[in-house]
Amino acid sequence: MTDQARHAQAASAPPDLVAVRAELEAAPWHAADLDPDPFAQFGSWLALAREVGVAEPDAMVVSTIDERGRPSSRHVLQRGFDGRSFCFYTNYRSQKAREIEAHPAVALCFPWIAIGRQVRAVGRAQRTTEAESDAYFASRPRQSQVAAWASDQSAVIADRAALDARYAEMEDRFEGRPVDRPPHWGGFRVVPDELEFWQSRPNRLHDRFRYRSVDGGWVVERLAP
Repeated sequence: MTDQARHAQAASAPPDLVAVRAELEAAPWHAADLDPDPFAQFGSWLALAREVGVAEPDAMVVSTIDERGRPSSRHVLQRGFDGRSFCFYTNYRSQKAREIEAHPAVALCFPWIAIGRQVRAVGRAQRTTEAESDAYFASRPRQSQVAAWASDQSAVIADRAALDARYAEMEDRFEGRPVDRPPHWGGFRVVPDELEFWQSRPNRLHDRFRYRSVDGGWVVERLAP
C-alpha cells in the first residue's frame, strides 16, 4: 500500500499503530519509491505519522556541540519546514541557542518509533528573521507567551516557587494588554545538506536511504543497515 493510500485509510478510521508498523515493515522499500525532493518525502512521512496518531509527531531531537566539543541533545517541537529547512523556536539565552551561536552545525532526528520510522538531518542553523519570530510568537497561547518572559531558560533557579512567582509577576506586567515577544526569544532555521530516511524491516535488515546535497541538487544513496 502506498503512503497516499495509507493517508486515505487513516482518515477514515482510527488505525492500530501496531498494525501500521507491521504493514510498513512488511513492504520492501526501493529507491524508486522515494520522492526526488527530500522535503517532499519528509512531508509525506510526517503526514502519515500525524494521521495514524503517532504521539508528538513534530517532536525532534536537536543535537548541538558545546565549547568542549561534547554533544548535547534534547527534544523540541518542529514548527515548520519550507522545502529547504526545519524551524524551531527557543530562548536565545538557552544552552542550545548559545551552543548554536558558537557552533552552528546541528543534527536533527524525528523518532517515530511507534511506526518503525526515523528521519535524520544534518546541517547548519541560523536565526529566523525578526518578522518570522514575531509572527510565530503571536500565534502561541497567551500562557506560553507569558512563560517565555518568566523562564530564564537553562539558568539555575532556587526552586519551583521562584519560577511560579516569576510567572505571576509577568502575568501582572502584561495584564490587559498583548504580550510582546521577548528580545531574547526567537527561532532557528536548520538548513540540512544531508537527510536520512530509515524504515524498520525484519531481521534488522532495515531500509536506509540518504539524500546528500551536491551542486544544488540531491543524490540519493542506499545505506547498509
